[in-house]
Amino acid sequence: MNELTLFISTFLILITVAISDIIARLVPKISSTYINVILGVIVALIPALNKLVMGFQNEVFMILILAPLLFFEGQRTPVQLIGKRIKSIVGTAIILAIISAFVAAGVLHLTFAVPMSLALVIVSISTPTDATALESVTQGLKFRNSVKKPLKMESLFNDATGLILLQGAIIWVNTGRLQIWHNGEQLFIAAGGGILLGIVLALLIMFFRQFLVRSKINVISSQTLIYLLTPFIVYWVAEKVGVSGIIAVVIAGLVNNSEAARSRFSSPRQMHLGVELVNFASNVLNSFVFVILGINLGRIAVDRYKMITTSLNWLMIGIVSYLVLLICRYVYGRLLIGDKSNKSAILFSFGGVHGTVTLAMTFSVMGNGLSDHTFALVILVETVVIILSMLVPTILFKIILPEDWDEKQKAHTIEMLRNRAVQVGIKQVKKMKLSDDVKDLVIYDLKDQMRVTTFGKFLNQWKNITFRREVLSNIKSVEQRRALMQAFSHERDYLYYMAKNHIVDSNYVYEVYTEVLLSESLVLDPDGQMI
Repeated sequence: MNELTLFISTFLILITVAISDIIARLVPKISSTYINVILGVIVALIPALNKLVMGFQNEVFMILILAPLLFFEGQRTPVQLIGKRIKSIVGTAIILAIISAFVAAGVLHLTFAVPMSLALVIVSISTPTDATALESVTQGLKFRNSVKKPLKMESLFNDATGLILLQGAIIWVNTGRLQIWHNGEQLFIAAGGGILLGIVLALLIMFFRQFLVRSKINVISSQTLIYLLTPFIVYWVAEKVGVSGIIAVVIAGLVNNSEAARSRFSSPRQMHLGVELVNFASNVLNSFVFVILGINLGRIAVDRYKMITTSLNWLMIGIVSYLVLLICRYVYGRLLIGDKSNKSAILFSFGGVHGTVTLAMTFSVMGNGLSDHTFALVILVETVVIILSMLVPTILFKIILPEDWDEKQKAHTIEMLRNRAVQVGIKQVKKMKLSDDVKDLVIYDLKDQMRVTTFGKFLNQWKNITFRREVLSNIKSVEQRRALMQAFSHERDYLYYMAKNHIVDSNYVYEVYTEVLLSESLVLDPDGQMI
């Protein structure tokens, strides 16, 4: 692998991400995750494009993609929630993962005569669950919060358990011995060390950044760079030390959550920039990983075509692995999850969706003492598990879960609220004594908030701005700036009234209110870059 290959691969995948997310908007009934996967498969099946994407590099994927994703996910989770759910986390991420892995391995050994060591390799890889993939299969549906929270906590921490189990299984394959005590000790060191190192590194970085914020040498660009580099630093140091990099970045994210809650107003521009960058990076990386998943599924179908068509043993092993893990999760759900009802147990069992971490672990076993035929079997089995874990709950949940009508109506309600607020602002501008040119410009800007201005009107405005110098001077005038400020003030008053009197859901009001504040901040831009 060289830098040029990595750049071209990344560029092509990012273009695919952009296209797939646009397509997803055109077909809202299909989750964007599936669109990402489908376009990834298409890239893999087009030889000219497939050549441009390098082979899956486990180390690159883990540090450049997974580390920041888990860091951002951890940051969205209040640290107090972890303290309240520590028993649940240990239960699902460690105890359930270990027990279900050995049960499933035993079933595969007895049913298909697969060596117990290889069976443990297969089910260890299937241990990690994916919260992002879960979101894709529950989109537009009401999912019990009492089940969703344990699933989210499980997905944050069970990756490390799966990795330790896999390491032990690989040693068993190569040496013929399963060192249970040694592997248990490894899990304790990896998880405990990851927690401790994550806390220490996150605190050191946090103290340094907070010192800068409160000093005369604070620079927003430098601060933001340090923040964005945090997950890479934490993961790299943790792996070098020999503890779980995954656990370390999750814990670092949790520390950052509590930091942000008590320092958000010390440097508002910096905080706002950080929030926007995290949201942008999270959306792109989530789509990125599923495009990668699609590319590799497509390549597996092409490269292993002969093995796929000559025997169905891989398919049966994959189905049985998935079913046994489901049963184990169902039993655990009946005993300990939510209200312990049948429905909660079903939701918990099928909610254990597998995704890109499973794919990464699959490719990590390459060259670890497995023959080419055995490695091909592992790849095909894990492909079956990933596909089943995404498709089955997608179908099942649509049958057993009610539609989330609030979520379905959200876009329409926000659009209506935005339009009414803008009309209030336009009404105020029409009452003001303004020159015709300024009044036209202000009303156009306000209508732009509603996203109803046509492309033709935009071109006309653009030509006026570009070629008529007198209009340009009007745009910079105090008159136009104050008119917009008046309009935005009335828009905010209207939105406050709607929230105060509970006429519209406050969350919807806050979303539109934020848009108005951001628009106003552009008008008040001290450097005059936007007006």
